[in-house]
Amino acid sequence: MMTKRYQAPFLPGGVSPVDTTIAEELLRIALEQGGDYADLFFEFNISGSYSYDEGILKSAGRAAATGLGVRVMKGDATGYAYVEDLTLEAMKHAAKTAAQIASSNTTLSLPAWKTSTPVERYLLETSLLEIDGATKRGLLARADQAARAADARVIQVQASLSEELKEILIATSDGKFVSDRQPLMRFGVSVIVEQGGLRQSGSSGGGGRCGLEYFETKSPEWHAQQAVRQAVTMLEAKEAPAGELEVVLAPGDSGILLHEAVGHGLEADFNRKRTSNYTDQVGTQVASELCTVVDDATLMHSRGSINIDDEGNQPQTALLIENGILQGYMHDRHSAAFFHTSLSGNGRRESFACHPMPRMTNTLLLNGPHEPEEIIQSVKYGIYAKRFGGGQVDISNGDFVFSLTESYLIENGKITAPLKDVNLIGNGPEVMRKVVMLGNDMQTSDGIWTCGKDGQSVPVGVGCPTTKISAVTVGGTQVTSGASS
Repeated sequence: MMTKRYQAPFLPGGVSPVDTTIAEELLRIALEQGGDYADLFFEFNISGSYSYDEGILKSAGRAAATGLGVRVMKGDATGYAYVEDLTLEAMKHAAKTAAQIASSNTTLSLPAWKTSTPVERYLLETSLLEIDGATKRGLLARADQAARAADARVIQVQASLSEELKEILIATSDGKFVSDRQPLMRFGVSVIVEQGGLRQSGSSGGGGRCGLEYFETKSPEWHAQQAVRQAVTMLEAKEAPAGELEVVLAPGDSGILLHEAVGHGLEADFNRKRTSNYTDQVGTQVASELCTVVDDATLMHSRGSINIDDEGNQPQTALLIENGILQGYMHDRHSAAFFHTSLSGNGRRESFACHPMPRMTNTLLLNGPHEPEEIIQSVKYGIYAKRFGGGQVDISNGDFVFSLTESYLIENGKITAPLKDVNLIGNGPEVMRKVVMLGNDMQTSDGIWTCGKDGQSVPVGVGCPTTKISAVTVGGTQVTSGASS
């Protein structure tokens, strides 16, 4: 039997559900000082985490949070207040506080409510939070045992599992009254191997807006074996060459370079504030003609997917770059009004304590015309970037530095020696212009990425096909990332 769709959060103590009557009362208070627009964001969030180390379950935890965020907009100004106490008195106080952004006596009339049922992209038969703890511990133990059995050089194994269920209700002064139930999970394994006094690490993980069925295709044993493979491979890694080289990005997680070096610059708030290198560039060529980039929240069960954004809008697939030409930005309500364009459904927030802003969901570089083998064979001497670690990017100009956790040398059209301490240094727009071959094997990331912006973190997905860049500077030092795995 499928889980019933969540309708609305409840006040503490089972007092009464938050219905349209309560929402209307709070919105009238929020608009009483003359605001142009107001919205309410109710949230109930329950999460859990498990950590397995040295062959035992080291920690297990459970947390819950409930609250309301009230936003009032007046022109370009925004008032925001939040409260964790969902008594009617406390919620009214939050609405009054947010209302102080405005200072007139004109109150907008509220339209009739427009309720809708969003397209369902992650409805689960059973939430992971409903599964007993022994089953989850068993998943971690299986990963630990498989990693130790895979290679005698394994000296340490850590496995982790995190789970979350977020239930939200959004009511707006333009009549929206919508809700969503958002599951999220992530599984991970990391290992350390040792040979002749040399130690190397490896990791593997994945997940998304899914439940226990995730492990039907990627088992704990599979992740353990991948982590060991990476660590053992790195025992033989040699120093990376330095200088400007051809670079081939592996499909899937390499999309994090696109996310950081290009995606943030296409979030509309940076362009509204004129701090992005893509400001005033709509309609101009900003990438190779091979490149089409979208932000797509509609992928089934993907980590970055949403049924509604955190302003109550159903997301669209935002076309950002088409055949190298910049087509537009990712918008929330504020930026869409500023640019006189339609909403893209990219208004996101970390929690009820945060205001929404334009954020990526699943940012993808779409397929090109080339076979992956053809791309590798075209490189005489270069780098094959398989897995990314940390990175930094300057939004104003697109300059970036990324470290690689797994990479290889390409020699005479063949992938050869593993490399260590590889860092890619460049400029996002320049790199996009230097894409000279694009594979037909686009893959999406397997549920590991979290994006940070202005102190808020949200789950995201990335994706790309095998991609050849004609020249990227290789060198530098290890760095930390705005998007984390």
